[in-house]
Amino acid sequence: MRASQHTTTGHLSTNGERLWSRLEAMAKIGGTPKGGCNRQALTPEDAAGRELFMDWCRKAGCEIRIDEIGNIFARRPGRSNALPAVITGSHLDTQPTGGKYDGVYGVLAGLEVLETLNDNSIQTEHPLEVVVWTNEEGCRFNVAMMGSAVWAGAMDLSAAYALTDQAGKTVRDELERIGHKGDIPARATAIKAAFEAHIEQGPMLEAADRMIGVVSGVQHMSRHEIIIEGQEAHAGPTPMAMRKDPVMALAEFLPGLYQLASDQGQHSRMTFGIIETSPGSNNTVPGRLKMTVDIRHPDREAYDTLLGMTYTRVKEACENYGLAYEMHCFWEAHGVEFDPACIESVRNAVEVCGFSAMEMVSGAGHDACNVAAVVPTSMIFIPCEGGLSHNEAEATAPAHVTAGATVLLHAMLEQAEFSG
Repeated sequence: MRASQHTTTGHLSTNGERLWSRLEAMAKIGGTPKGGCNRQALTPEDAAGRELFMDWCRKAGCEIRIDEIGNIFARRPGRSNALPAVITGSHLDTQPTGGKYDGVYGVLAGLEVLETLNDNSIQTEHPLEVVVWTNEEGCRFNVAMMGSAVWAGAMDLSAAYALTDQAGKTVRDELERIGHKGDIPARATAIKAAFEAHIEQGPMLEAADRMIGVVSGVQHMSRHEIIIEGQEAHAGPTPMAMRKDPVMALAEFLPGLYQLASDQGQHSRMTFGIIETSPGSNNTVPGRLKMTVDIRHPDREAYDTLLGMTYTRVKEACENYGLAYEMHCFWEAHGVEFDPACIESVRNAVEVCGFSAMEMVSGAGHDACNVAAVVPTSMIFIPCEGGLSHNEAEATAPAHVTAGATVLLHAMLEQAEFSG
């Protein structure tokens, strides 16, 4: 980091009380009885959260733009406003039983950076922007990180518009209904650097008693559906050896897959989030089993091994029991290595601030994954209590909230070429 920034801005810290109060205010929109949030993409609650954010941004002197897919950009001009911007942001939409901090922290930490610069009359050479990406969660419309994917060119705008929720409502119609279908092109512009602050969504920072995660990348991940066809039969008269029971195949391959994940080391992740049998009667041998498996690993070779062996073991088990099956991938995001210069800016910011930190790879996908394909990018993590996320009990500490935003402030200042 340049000496001028050490000497002129090293003392700067974000206003933790202001940031915390805004997190609490946003959490009231779509608040749930158990203390979480239900602010799904393009619902009235999401629209209200967006409007509140834009109101705060306008009061901070920002120019607001909304693109064709509903991504919001709040801009603070630089001394040389024609220079490429340094951006930060995340998302405001939540899971149906989500928490107060997933996504929204990164948005409001970015706004707090701009507010802190205003408070201290600091002008950067490059413009700064805070971004709200549309439909990151992918729970109402089944494509995660949708808005950033369109912006980065990883998804066609027309395909995003055509996505429907369970009621058959399209993304395009819902954007128009809430008044957030903008008219500027949904594609990447000239950006110097991008940062995303986020709760870790896992237990590693808390376990290591570290304040900040310096994120070097995101692991490989994919989701797969397995359907096994058997034959319904009466549970009483049908001998075990004469059944075509999909659960028997499941019982054969499931322990092997858990062992496979263990064999690939502590960074392996394998999750069977949905297991359903039909017809779902307690005295009928099921005729059909449907399940999902989520596979993740930061190392490409280990990830490919997990993937290939999963398909092989499911195939072998089904063939052993004479069962027809289908297995296919319905979502995949290859791992991302973040930009070395942006990572270094985060390291420098941690050093300036004097916070404890650790280097880590993200176990979850984020909008930064899409952004990193077209813009130099990195991430900043703060701890969350018990590693809980996508949970109404999601929690973090005010001190961590302030620390992450302050690291974000100094990292952005370095990239925005503040020279005093």
